[in-house]
Amino acid sequence: MGWKLSAEAGASEPQWADRLWRGNQPAGSPVVSEEQLDLLSTLDLRQEMPPPRVSKNFLSLLLQVLSVLLSLVGDVLVIVYREVCSIRFLLTAVSLLSLFLAALWWGLLYLVPPLENEPKEMLTLSEYHERVRSQGQQLQQLQAELNKLHKEVSSVRAANSERVAKIVFQRLNEDFVRKPDYALSSVGASIDLEKTSHDYEDANIAYFWNRFSFWNYARPPTVILEPDVFPGNCWAFEGDQGQVVIRLPGRVQLSDITLQHPPPSVAHSGGANSAPRDFAVYGLQVDDETEVFLGKFTFDVEKSEIQTFHLQNDPPTAFPKVKIQILSNWGHPRFTCLYRVRAHGMRISEGAGDNATGERH
Repeated sequence: MGWKLSAEAGASEPQWADRLWRGNQPAGSPVVSEEQLDLLSTLDLRQEMPPPRVSKNFLSLLLQVLSVLLSLVGDVLVIVYREVCSIRFLLTAVSLLSLFLAALWWGLLYLVPPLENEPKEMLTLSEYHERVRSQGQQLQQLQAELNKLHKEVSSVRAANSERVAKIVFQRLNEDFVRKPDYALSSVGASIDLEKTSHDYEDANIAYFWNRFSFWNYARPPTVILEPDVFPGNCWAFEGDQGQVVIRLPGRVQLSDITLQHPPPSVAHSGGANSAPRDFAVYGLQVDDETEVFLGKFTFDVEKSEIQTFHLQNDPPTAFPKVKIQILSNWGHPRFTCLYRVRAHGMRISEGAGDNATGERH
């Protein structure tokens, strides 16, 4: 209503202004028309009108419309997300089902025997009995052949066993040397005790009991002339140097000397350090004083337990005695053990010269 009053006041204001302006206008001034005055009054009214105000109802309505639109957009997005999730689940389920069906088909195709072959394997009862009978006959034939083969193998094995036994006994009798031994007590060899080193005496054993041969475990030097070689059955002398003189059963043209010592694997002490190492061989003439050097050798315990050494007896000379001089052993500090010594060559008949030919025994 305030706005209407001001408008009516504005409408009456030009008329009053017109009268006032016409009354005060001096004479001779230009005359203004009514249309121009109406135009001026209209411009003044536009300048004095206040700016229009936006209604609060319109703003609230706009906000409501925007909130509705936003809620609709949110609902649409939720629906779209649910649809996408349901499609992904459906695709996953379809994929798993496809894999299961493929695996089932592969199993039925490759693992289970084809059903079409079953009718071909079906036999009647008579055919089954006939097949069993034929297979039983084949088994009987095979059993007969196996028995025949077993008999042949047994006969061959028995023949080979006898032959092997003969060879073994022959080798044992020959003692792997296959040469006559003139240093055997059974053929007349003996020990010259006057020219042989003294026996080893263990100070740890009571002197009283050593006086009785029943309690004396030390072996005499004659043990080296016996074929029985086993650990402990040896002649021991003190230290690492000594000698033994063997009286041969006759005059022998010596060609070889053999030493024997058990291998370290069977020694009770776990080694063979008491075995002789370096030694020399001499032939003694009839005068029992003249010695002829026949060679110097080394007994290697890491090789064979039986080792033969060729003597330097050239021209061949016959000797009634042979001396074995031990120069060192394999490290034992107290004594050296000599198990067996063999003398090989050719025996000279009585009355023949030194260079006369003899007969091998």
